[in-house]
Parts: sequence; structure tokens; C-alpha cells
Amino acid sequence: MRTPFKHALCTVTALAMAASAAPAHAQATYATAQLAGGAGTSTAIGHWLIQDSAKAQQGGAEISSSGFPTKGWYPVSGRATVMAGLLENGTYKDVFHSDNLGTVQVPDSSGTLFVTPWWYRGEFVLPASAKGLHTLLRSSGIIASADVWLNGHLVADHAAVAGAYPVHEIDVTRWTHAGDNTVALDVHPADPRMALTTSWVDWNPTPPDNNMGPWRGVDIVQTGPVELRWPQVIPSLSPDLSHADLTVKVEARNLDTAAHDATITGTVAGIALQQTIHLAPGQMQVVSFSPKTNAGLALDHPRIWWPVGMGGHPLYRLDMTAAVDGATSDKADATFGIRSVRSSLTKQGYRQFFVNGQPLLIRGAGWAPDMFLRSDPARMEAEFRYVLDLGLNTIRSEGKLEDQHFYDLADRDGILILAGWECCDKWESAAKTGGAPWDAADEKVAEDSMASEARLLRNHPSVIGFLIGSDNAPPPAIAKMYVDTLRAADWALPIVAAASDQGTAETGPSGMKMAGPYDWIPPAYWYADKLGGAFGFASEVSAGATIPRLEDLQRMLSPQEQEALWKYPELRQYHASAAWSPFAVLTPFDNALAHRYGAPTDLADYVAKAQLDNYDNVRAQFEAFNAHMDAANPSTGVIYWMLNNAWPSLHWHLYDYYMNPAGAYFGAKKANEPLHIQYSYDSNAIVLVNHALDDVHGLQADIRVRNLDGSVRYQKHLQGIDLAGNHTRQLATLPAMAGLSRTYFVELGLASGDGKPVSRNVYWLSTQADKLDWDHSNWYLTPLTQYADLTALKSLPAATSEVRATTRHDGDEEVTTVTLSVPASSAAVALFQHVSIRRGAHGALALPVVWNDNDVTLWPGESVVLTARYAAQGTAGPVVEVSGWNVPTRSIPAAAQETTH
Repeated sequence: MRTPFKHALCTVTALAMAASAAPAHAQATYATAQLAGGAGTSTAIGHWLIQDSAKAQQGGAEISSSGFPTKGWYPVSGRATVMAGLLENGTYKDVFHSDNLGTVQVPDSSGTLFVTPWWYRGEFVLPASAKGLHTLLRSSGIIASADVWLNGHLVADHAAVAGAYPVHEIDVTRWTHAGDNTVALDVHPADPRMALTTSWVDWNPTPPDNNMGPWRGVDIVQTGPVELRWPQVIPSLSPDLSHADLTVKVEARNLDTAAHDATITGTVAGIALQQTIHLAPGQMQVVSFSPKTNAGLALDHPRIWWPVGMGGHPLYRLDMTAAVDGATSDKADATFGIRSVRSSLTKQGYRQFFVNGQPLLIRGAGWAPDMFLRSDPARMEAEFRYVLDLGLNTIRSEGKLEDQHFYDLADRDGILILAGWECCDKWESAAKTGGAPWDAADEKVAEDSMASEARLLRNHPSVIGFLIGSDNAPPPAIAKMYVDTLRAADWALPIVAAASDQGTAETGPSGMKMAGPYDWIPPAYWYADKLGGAFGFASEVSAGATIPRLEDLQRMLSPQEQEALWKYPELRQYHASAAWSPFAVLTPFDNALAHRYGAPTDLADYVAKAQLDNYDNVRAQFEAFNAHMDAANPSTGVIYWMLNNAWPSLHWHLYDYYMNPAGAYFGAKKANEPLHIQYSYDSNAIVLVNHALDDVHGLQADIRVRNLDGSVRYQKHLQGIDLAGNHTRQLATLPAMAGLSRTYFVELGLASGDGKPVSRNVYWLSTQADKLDWDHSNWYLTPLTQYADLTALKSLPAATSEVRATTRHDGDEEVTTVTLSVPASSAAVALFQHVSIRRGAHGALALPVVWNDNDVTLWPGESVVLTARYAAQGTAGPVVEVSGWNVPTRSIPAAAQETTH
């Protein structure tokens, strides 16, 4: 984001592992890596011992020698940064609570602890059977750089092993021996202003160690004389999707000082491959297979990979083996999908993506890893389940690019990935973002980074492009280097200059817009034809503050911070943003909340009003882009800023760090239903949206406008409605109405021809419109001259809600069904009812959890059935907790039902 200075469902087992919401990182126990041995194997160094070089002052020769004493060193996991490792060991407590990270529990964050290198010391056992094989040490990214020692020898210095993203392979065969071997990394300090590493800008506080360490891990690789690297499948799909040509490539490298003949065999999509090559000593050759040499690589009727909501996500495999003198020398494999991706510019100059020839509205959000780059595959799976549940089809990564597992999940689930480099600091220092100018060494790191990421991403059907700049396009020479490097890697996907509206000679215009907002604006803003309104491709936009639910605020904020949150909107909140950022205070959001809903009376009242606002605003953002996806000036993409947070935050998320779905989550989920009915703030139009490719027929819709007291001022029933796939349709326009209460409701329902509910949507609106002061807009918000008046919602009488709940087991999950009913005799609408599941009467929330719907509004005589799926855990029976705007909180046990096997 920009500031004036910068800026298929997962397994239930994974859900159970992630149920604590925050990553579980118990103290690591050191374990030596045991290599199984054999050509074509790779073994991760799963554990390290780490220590500050200020304390471990011996040289690398001594530290990497057998028997070196490590008393007092910290045992950490294989991909731990220094800070992550210290947290694993319990060195610091509660760093995510209040301002502990900066002032209480990490006193050395002022810069005295992490300005010296840190040692990482690991061991691996090489079996006697490895004799005659080559042993390679492969690092997949080290922040910021490292001198590498093995068994007393310096095998690579920090100039050669530098950068968060480059993959480096070192042939260490001559320094290894059967039995115990010791590798030591002298990891140099990181500074995002001085090196091409990770940078957090204003997302959250900067980690005290600047993420220094082998964050993507180190592997010990064994191979024969000929190594296979970077296998690749390049599909070429016919426009009618009936035929695909496959080209297979792999790099073969002779590691010996003698020449070798190598026979490369394998299968791709079940098709046999074979080719024999001759390699001189040290020679590398790209071995290629195509339909010209292998007729079977011309596939008829291939299984096509589609984004979620548009079709299935089938995957194919490539397996390859190199043999020398009849013995296996190395193996390589890859998973891939067959699909086509292209992009072009609309008449107005905005980028539009096409997958398999079909245009699609990119509906996504910005990804944030854990602040300390801790690896938690189970949590990541749970987050992908949330992405699917939210109805999103895309994740955008602004740097901090993830590993293979992330892209494997995206491939499996049909989630598109729009990857790209970081903004600001060193990455964009040419744009005067505060980083030091690049030198030749930086250019080499950038080139190696681009090559490594291209190799990692290019086989994944989920990946649809790469942004070589974020807030700023790179200067010409760097842009050319990026593009040349991508093309050398056979990159066939769109290359985009930046997430902002810039371009380069090599890529052309970006076709993106980054005009804000990042702070509070009203729902009507999104329907405007200005700035961040719903036209073109908005690469990062949202209404800013996103307030977690009360229980999460209480565990992330001190009592004083909780009081300030609702009482003193001008005070800085440590969990809002960096101190220098305009987002360090929530003033625009708090002022809007007070004007539109009434001044909060306590923290609970503030949270309740914030949930209404977050739901309404996030829903409007996605709905506005939905409504205009086939307009004359079409919306082609919207990236909500952001999907998640790197730590507990008051800003920019669809679900919070504790993975507790709240108003923003359910607003997005509602807006992104595959088949959806919605209201347009700009025109009073009722619009249907179909994100699937299939046409639907015979729909029926009900439209009601209600006064605050529930009386119906307007209603209309429509039937026999047809809606084309991947299109919208304006169904009706609400007429001007006399006699509306100042705050009123619009209730929309969509059903199939046989009456089965498809979509239900409720809006709370004001006859006094929000008025935007467009002339005084800045890069992050547009001020208002008048706020909508929704304060009458405070006067709603208490409503009665009846609750019934049952629970059954479905494999490793529990499924709780909740029926909410408002009796016809109730005094009022039951506004914005939220349902949670607790493990026992006073137990923790069941998280993560996936609901079919939540935050629902019902009038007297109406009911709704909600279902929740979550990991089965413990013996405490689930308890359903229901709260609402004007509904008293109540809890009831969810009675057990028959188990499903």
C-alpha cells in the first residue's frame, strides 16, 4: 500500500492443529538430520542451535567442527528466524499483547541485540551408502545473508549467499564424510533499508530482528554425477479447450570432472519420456521434450484447471529420472495444471484477466504471513479454507512470498495468486522510498531472486502473473532485467509493471490503479466513478479500520488501550499501525461511527457499532465491483487491503489474527456469494450477480422496503428470472417513497424456481445520505460534508430470538446446526444476530470455524438455519452463544445428534 513516504476445503486434521488460532510454537528440541541416503533425495535440516555472535565469539571453523560445546544455545526449528527462535524458547512473553513488543518484553528492540550476526548450527548424518554421491547444500532464502561453514571449512561467503528469495546450491561433497557432519550459518543482520529483504512498512511494528535467519529452510541434497533441476511443464491450450500441447523441460548438470552420458526418462500426464544426452565435465544442458519429438505430448480432451467457482481444479504430475551407467543419478518431479492465462487492457486502459478464454472479475485480498515468518502449514490450510468460504478467487502477495506449500494449496483449491515484489525501502529506493541506492551486488540479488521465484511459480496453475513493482514501477534497467529473467525462465504469464498506475517500456502500462482509499469512507463511495470506485482494477483498497470482536480486543489490548479505543479517537493505538503512519490513529473511523450510529457508550457498544459498519462497508466494496463487472467501464479486479494480519491488528483484515470471523468477514462472504442479490447505493437498483459460468433459469426474487418499526412500505415479487453465467442483471429499481422512517431497511431474497433459498441480503439505510467531499480527497481517504443518520437504530426495542441447536460428528469435525427464529409476537426486528460456538459453557471459542451464514437480521415470523463446521476437540460439549444489536446474549448447549461416518 502507499503512504507519503512508502506508504476445496482443508483437512479437518489441519483445522484441529490450527484451532488455537495463533500458531502453536512450543520450544523446539534439537534433533540431528538423518539422511536416508540415495541419489535423488533431499532432507531438510529440521532443527538448529542458535546463538548471538556477541556471545559465541569463536570463528566459523571452530563452531562448525564436531564436538563444539553449545551450552546455552537455543534449540529452534528449521525455518526459524532469530526472533521466532527466541519465542519458541519462551525468551519473551506475550509480545502480541499491548505494546510489549516495543517497550516491555523486548527491551533490546532498540537495536542492541540484533545488530550482530547470529550463528545457526546444525548437524546431519551422512550414511556410508552415500559414498560416490554428491552432497549439495541448498538454501532457499536467507535474511539478509550468511557465511556458510561445513566441518571447519568456509564453503560460501555472505556475498554469495544473500537475499530473502534466491535459492543457492553449494556442492559440499569434498568437505563431507560418512557419519556426523556440522553446518554453521553466520547469519548477518537484516535491514530493509539496506538490503533486499522483507519490509513491513506500516502493516505492523517492524520485527526487532528484521526477520534475520534461514526463513525458507536449508536442505541437504544427494545426487549422482548428473543432477536434475527445475523441472517444468509448459502447456499450450487451444482456444476451444479441446487440445493441449505439452512441452517438458529440465536442467541436467554434470557435477563431475569427467564426461557422462545420461539417460533422462520419465512420465508426464501418464506419457512416457526418454532422451539420452552427453555432458562434458561441469556442463549444464536444458533437456526438452515437445510434441515434435514425442507425439504423445499432444493431448486431446485434457482435463482443464479452472479458478474456484468456474470449474474443477485437476492436476497432473511430471516425474523424471536421470540414469548414468544404468544407475539412478537423480530424480525430479512437479505438479502442474492445464489452463491458459492472458490479460489485456480495457478501452479505458485497465487490466483484465482471462482464464481459459473467459473474462473474470478478480475478487481478492492481500496476504500477510506471520510477523516473525513462522511456518505453520496447518494454519495456512485453515486460512485457505477461509478464503474459499469468503467467496474470493484471488490472493495478492506484496513480497514476503510464500513457499511451495502455499502454492500447492492454491492449486488444489482453485485460488488464483497474483504475486509481486515488496514496496518501499530498498526494493523501491529508486523512487525515494527511504532505502539506500542499489549497487551491482543488489542487482545480482534481485536477478537471482527473480530467477528463483520464476522457477518456483511457473508450474503452478494458480499463479496468473507477477508484479515487478508495487507502489512504484522499477527503473528501466531493473525492469528490463526482471523481464529478461522471467522470459529466460519460459515465463508465459502476464508481467505487470506495478500495482500502481505506472508502466515500463518492457511491460507497457500496468492497467492498475492505486488511488485509495485505505481509511474510512462510506459504502456509497464504492459506486462512484472517481478514485477507488468500482471501475478498472483496484490493486489495494478498503475502508481501513477493521475492529475485532470484543474477546479478541480484550486479549490484544491493555485496559487503558481498550478505554482509549472508544473514548479517545485522537490517541495512537499501537495495534493500529506504525507510529509515523496516518493510520496510527483511528480518528476517521471513530468520527464516522459516532456521527452515523451515535457516540459509543462503552467498549461493547463501540464494538457492536463497528461490526455493523465493517459488515456494511466491506459488503458494499465487493458488491460495487460485482455490479460493474460487465458495465461499459467495467470493474476488472478488486483486492481488499488486506485478507489477514501478521499480528493482532485494528486495521485491514477480513479475519483477525485469532481467526475469529467478525463483521468484515461476513460482509465479504455475503457479497461474494456465487449467485447473489444486492442493492446499489448509487442508483437504488436491485442487481443479480452470477459468478459461475453456467446460466441459471427460473429464479424468483422478493424485494421489501421496511420502516424502522418493521412495517412494509414497498414490496415486489418477481419470478421466471434468467441470468447468464459470468454476468450481472439489473432486476428492478426502488421507486422514491414517501413516509420512510429516517432509518429504514431493504430486505432482498433470491430463490430457485422451486422456492429453495439462494441468497438473502438485508441493508440498513438512511434518508440522509453520506455526502463525499471529493475536492479534498487525498491518497488514503475522501472526507465527508454530511454523514448518514443511522442513530435511530439505538431506539429499536428489544427483540425476542428463539434458538435451537444440535451437534453431530462428521469425521474429525463437529457440525453444529442452529435455528434462529423470531416469533411473530416479537416487538421488533432482531438486528445483526451473531452466533459463536464455545467448547463448554465457559470454554474457548471453537476456532477456526466455517459458517454457512452469520450476522443475520430477522423480522417477526422469520427464521433461518445456520450451520458451523469446526474441528472436534476435547470432551466439553459445544455451547451456542447468540448475541445481537437488540437481542440479549444467551447461551444454550448444542444437543448431540447421531454421528455421521
